[in-house]
Amino acid sequence: MSNEHQKGERIAKALARAGVGSRRDVERMIEEGRIWLDGKKLETPAVLVNSLKGITVDGEEIGIVSDTKLWRLHKRRGTLTTHKDPEGRRTVFDQLAKHIGRVIAVGRLDMNTEGLLLLTNDGELARYLELPSNELIRRYRVRVHGRVDEDALKALSDGVTIDGTHYGAIDAKLERVQGTNAWLTVAIREGKNREVRRVMEHLGLVVNRLIRTHYGPFSLGSLNDGAVAQVPEKQLYEVLDGFFKDSTQSIAAPEKKRDPSKWAKAKPKTKVKLGAKRKFRKRDEDGDTKPDTRRSAKTGAVNSRESTRRQAQSEKARDGKPASRRRSATTEGAGARSGTRAGARPGAKPAGRPTTRAPKRDRDR
Repeated sequence: MSNEHQKGERIAKALARAGVGSRRDVERMIEEGRIWLDGKKLETPAVLVNSLKGITVDGEEIGIVSDTKLWRLHKRRGTLTTHKDPEGRRTVFDQLAKHIGRVIAVGRLDMNTEGLLLLTNDGELARYLELPSNELIRRYRVRVHGRVDEDALKALSDGVTIDGTHYGAIDAKLERVQGTNAWLTVAIREGKNREVRRVMEHLGLVVNRLIRTHYGPFSLGSLNDGAVAQVPEKQLYEVLDGFFKDSTQSIAAPEKKRDPSKWAKAKPKTKVKLGAKRKFRKRDEDGDTKPDTRRSAKTGAVNSRESTRRQAQSEKARDGKPASRRRSATTEGAGARSGTRAGARPGAKPAGRPTTRAPKRDRDR
């Protein structure tokens, strides 16, 4: 352990790693008198600690800190990204299961914005994902009201300054037009407060729906409205490899040895050759090939092509004649027995017994 950690760690950083909130959140909580140490209310965040023992937040102990975890949440429209609202409105944390524990949001989405929101129990990870210098791309689908100027959208790639605030490069494209509304796809890299809405208003467009679909390497995918899903450990450590390599040790985040060999691995893809499903040939004990007698899973019948071929072979073995020639001979024999003359006109009545009965008077004679 370094000399810095031997002397202690700033309490704001330790509580951030423990998932209490971001460093700024912890500093604000100290100003509000919500954090105590060894029975005394903290007055300043410039306090060094060597463990989390004795620290309480809102009267509750921190408890055991778990490994770094990340969740994807499909935020509903009309919910706030805050732990407590003075007006009693719904928040994104009201719907979370208790087993998830204390988590903080990565960035914020305003009340009327929906879509992907990341949650984590590690404040340092949240800070890493939010830093503009890391340039993690946030992607949105935006429905706007008004006439869309595609040239103005292209000009956003050079950035734009609005009321003294400069916004970096923005990728915006027109997706489709629906009457007086239009759908756009927008990608930003800084994530400043209400950035997408302010830029659209600057272009004379009114945003009436805003959905975040991606945050860096993580996507909303098929996550249902209001649903929560944890990011698998394997994916987390692969896509955020830089964070876990460069992050400093903390009293709230002890080093843990991980065994990647236990992580789930994707099944290898097998290539199926064209027509492979039609090869129903097996070998018997003598090495000779024989037809497959497997039945259809749907109808329960043996493959029709194989059935016809087996019938023809059995008939040929019985009389030594090909099945087609035997069928022809059989047909001719049937025609002779029925009195059909060779070369007779098609449709002519066969010779033999008349089909009409004789008049009654002739029979009486």
